[in-house]
This record gives sequence, C-alpha cells and structure tokens, in this order.
Amino acid sequence: MTTKEERLSFLEEMKDVRRIKRPNKADVATPRDLTPGHLERQRAAVATPARDTNPLTSDTVEPLGAQDLLSWMRPGVQHGVFRKLRLGQYAIEARLDLHRMTVEEARREVFGFVRDCVRYGLRSVIILHGKGERNPDGIAQLKSYLAKWLPELEDVLAFHSAQKHHGGTGAVYVMIRKGDRDKQRNREMHGG
Repeated sequence: MTTKEERLSFLEEMKDVRRIKRPNKADVATPRDLTPGHLERQRAAVATPARDTNPLTSDTVEPLGAQDLLSWMRPGVQHGVFRKLRLGQYAIEARLDLHRMTVEEARREVFGFVRDCVRYGLRSVIILHGKGERNPDGIAQLKSYLAKWLPELEDVLAFHSAQKHHGGTGAVYVMIRKGDRDKQRNREMHGG
C-alpha cells in the first residue's frame, strides 16, 4: 500500500508531465515513398483478371440444325424419370432465355443458372435457346453449344428438347441434381 507521503512525492515528481495529444484517428495517408516495385505490383494487381471458374468450353462444336432434337441422360437416371422429363410432365421451376445472346454471354448465363438452380433446390427447368432458323447458314448456334455444355456440368442429370407448347426444338428441359440440403432432407424422411 502507498502512504500519503509517497503519493504526494509521486505527484510532485510528475507535476511537469504533459499528456501527449494525438488525434483519435488512424493515419491512413498513403506513404509518399512508393518504390517502382510497389507501383508495378499495384498495377499488376489491378490488371490481373479474376480466374474464370466456368468449365464450359467456347471451342467449336458440332453444328445442329433448327429441327435437331437434344436428348441426353447421365448413367443412373431412371428411364421412367427421363420419360417424364421428355414429355414435359415435370413442373417447370425456372427458365433461362438465351435469345439474342452471344455464345460467351450464353456460356456465362448457363453456368450461373445451373449453379443457382442447385443452390435453390430447383430440379426441373427449361432453357430457351431458339431454333436458329433466321441464321443464313441454318445452324442453331446456341443450341449446338448447349448440347456440348450441359453434359459438361456435373449438376445436370438429363436434358431433352421441349414439347411443342414449351418451344419445341427451340427449348430444352433440364433436370438438375438435388442439392446437399435436399439429399439430407430425403435421408431424414426415408431413413436412408
């Protein structure tokens, strides 16, 4: 314990001490001595494009015509399930319209759309790609790319050209795999 004399002695010794005044803010000023190396790294960081995680190819594909059917299913998909997809008997939970898009725009949209469908638990969707009948060469360009892209996406279980009332050969039904949340819910409900 300190005595009264010790406290008075301490205060006497400290009487000339002044508080250092500092602003209550961090100093965020840019250092003035940026070396050429610093500047180069800053330019490189801004100029480096983000890595493209989209696996869909934009290479050349086998051309398809306006009336060509799209049809594909992953091994393990039941034939009855595929038949219902082909006949348009599943409720369409979402749609993506690719009309008037470039191949690159469509590539980005298809990848994002399928990823979002898995995230939100959407299983039966339709993609409208058009027939390409107005193309002078008769090639359905986006349809041709879709035929290549959809099997490249692990989340796609099957697809088939739509029924006439949903766009016929200008659209495709797509079956998306269950998300992890839906799989877990099924296991809990059915004891699997």
